[in-house]
Amino acid sequence: MADRTTSTISVGAPRSDVMAVIADFPAYPEWAGSIKSAEVLATGEDDRPHRVRFVLDAGMISDTYTLGYAWQGEQGVSWQVVEPGKMVSDLRGSYLLSETGRGTDVTYELAVDLSVPMIGMVKRKAERVIVDTALKGLKKRVEGR
Repeated sequence: MADRTTSTISVGAPRSDVMAVIADFPAYPEWAGSIKSAEVLATGEDDRPHRVRFVLDAGMISDTYTLGYAWQGEQGVSWQVVEPGKMVSDLRGSYLLSETGRGTDVTYELAVDLSVPMIGMVKRKAERVIVDTALKGLKKRVEGR
């Protein structure tokens, strides 16, 4: 899983507002594209979700899997699969938040491995769609609050 897809978007809000939306997993179906449900299974001492079960329906890929989260205060969060699904064998990613004079730059990095064979170019295109859809949805959700 060496290749990752990365993209950045500027959000017109403080880092804490962006992180609040990122940490609100039950609301993901309202803005995060193919996520049909997100259930927090465990929280850490920081009261942030540390294990979340997702139900994904992205057309060709429908699956249920669980991610583990590591939070870095308001600066970012990273995640990886702790319970793979039938199709999603590994998924690693992160959001990195950087304050700017006009808001927050959000960088999303994602790498996905599937248990079904997929041509690398097709997989990267799918990752790009996931990343772009998530960043645009995050921006709209934060700025619309």
